[in-house]
Amino acid sequence: MKITVVGAGAVGATVADNIARKELCQELVLLDIKEGFAEGKAMDMMQTAAILGFDTKITGSTNDYAKTAGSEVVVITSGIPRKPGMTREELIGTNASIVKGVTENILKHSPNAIIVVISNPMDTMTYLALKSSGLPKNRIIGMGGILDSSRFKFYLSSALNCSPADLQANVIGGHGDTTMIPLTRLATYQGAPVSQFLDAASLNKVAADTMVGGATLTKLIGTSAWYAPGASGCALVESIVRDEKKVFTCCVSLEGEYGQKDICLGVPVVIGKNGWESIIDYKLNAEEQEAFNKSAEAVRSMNSVLSTLTL
Repeated sequence: MKITVVGAGAVGATVADNIARKELCQELVLLDIKEGFAEGKAMDMMQTAAILGFDTKITGSTNDYAKTAGSEVVVITSGIPRKPGMTREELIGTNASIVKGVTENILKHSPNAIIVVISNPMDTMTYLALKSSGLPKNRIIGMGGILDSSRFKFYLSSALNCSPADLQANVIGGHGDTTMIPLTRLATYQGAPVSQFLDAASLNKVAADTMVGGATLTKLIGTSAWYAPGASGCALVESIVRDEKKVFTCCVSLEGEYGQKDICLGVPVVIGKNGWESIIDYKLNAEEQEAFNKSAEAVRSMNSVLSTLTL
């Protein structure tokens, strides 16, 4: 088993570190465009192997995609964060060129790979990877909903003073502050609806805090988060590699499910050795469906920028 992580920045390196610690593959390739960066990160991680007790071989590469050949899963984290004064179109334009190039280069050497997209704006980058690669839809998966759902559980657990592991709670829709939908109605604590323990005002605050979870961290630490995104990416890879059939919210191609077509958006899916294998229908109520439709409209607006670009 061989896995590649493209992008050796904070998120990519954390994904790789988690994969190595869990020994999800025999060989792990970390690739970056910056000279020596991936090689250095890989060497640093390999020097923890004797301490942590893993046998995964980690190799770093500066833009040499030949070293990624035969990868069964590829995680794409490469791209730039949005900078002050940068328009949405500029961010999409820059990252779209990067993600499209990475996808094409990966598939030259690993045509059967399942691709996990973490690059932002994630919903649009997942859509681009699907359309530009020509791969079957089940082999292109955007990670964002796993991270958003984990943050939802964090805020719920804080409000309930309980373990996050005792909660079932999911966020659907787009991976953005205004497009994600924390499903408070369906959230449960050891099988009981959380509404039995928290009033409407508390639940609304949990939902609001979840939606700005990423922005909150950026404000606190001055950059995007990496521990939770890295762990989320690894959890997705693990369910694929070990064929766990776990249900995660992931950004996948919709063809009529949840009332949407020709879009990649966060919905609950079963994740196994073939990628995403089926979509779970949560039977949204009218208010939730309306929110989902608005989320789709916003993401579709982002996607429309792709048609203006020369990639």
